[in-house]
Amino acid sequence: MSEDATRTVRAGRRTVEVHRPEKVLFPGDGAGKEYTKSDLVDYYRAVAPFMLPHLRGRPLMLERLPDGVDGPTFMQKNTPDSYPDWISRVEVTKEGGTVRHTVCDDTATLVYLADQACLTLHRWMSRVGRVEQPDRMVFDLDPFSDDFAPVHEAAWLLAELLDELKLPSALMTTGSRGLHVVVPVQGHHDFDEVREFAKDVADTLAAAHPGKFTTAARKKDRGERLYLDVQRNGYAQTAVVPFTVRAKRGAPVAMPMSWTQLDDPGLDARRWSIEDAVEQARTNPWAGVMAKGRALGPARRRLNALRG
Repeated sequence: MSEDATRTVRAGRRTVEVHRPEKVLFPGDGAGKEYTKSDLVDYYRAVAPFMLPHLRGRPLMLERLPDGVDGPTFMQKNTPDSYPDWISRVEVTKEGGTVRHTVCDDTATLVYLADQACLTLHRWMSRVGRVEQPDRMVFDLDPFSDDFAPVHEAAWLLAELLDELKLPSALMTTGSRGLHVVVPVQGHHDFDEVREFAKDVADTLAAAHPGKFTTAARKKDRGERLYLDVQRNGYAQTAVVPFTVRAKRGAPVAMPMSWTQLDDPGLDARRWSIEDAVEQARTNPWAGVMAKGRALGPARRRLNALRG
């Protein structure tokens, strides 16, 4: 098949045209395999049953790289008029106006976005109909360097603290350098409440380990400490979607994992790629966790007691 050919892909009840399927999006090198747009489409179609529950009803920001990972990146919030009518959209308010975000509710949309060279999908923490009230809280464990040891330690300490607060949590590699710890919340709090609570949790952890962790937003204030980032919990902020591919060589994936896998030898933020991500997805590592959204009132009282 030539690079300029077109491939027809069946996705649920629809067929989607994939243009230039043999275009290389992830060049290979000595350390990684080459992947084409067709490979990206096949991956997203295969992982769709596991990925769609984390996508449906959520406004998205799309990270598009038409020339692959070595080319320019476009961060797309507004849905182009050229997108098919069957792709869902949602109009949300922003300062001075509105934005019409794409919403991915089915496999066909996922395949279409892959055809648009959307390598990475970033989601809101809230859903259509309740966009002001998040149902997810995210802690981004962002290390100073590629050393994964501080990320490993921070994840376990954060898990212990969340357990003390009686909040369920789930773990995910970012496909970049760190980990995300995701907490399902009830969806009755606004973004300011959720972000403030997350900041207080992160501050508590940083205060207990001041030489290792920080919540300082400015890089110059962090030194070589791991950054406990809670800024993704603000209105209109996004986090990478579980199972999404990152725009890096080797096509690493943001992969949900079980807490028991945290101590696996060789684990790092890019442990999984499109080569083996579907196999990991089938283990259902977040089984039951995301259905246990909690109100933050009781957890706030426990946190206040811990903080004295």
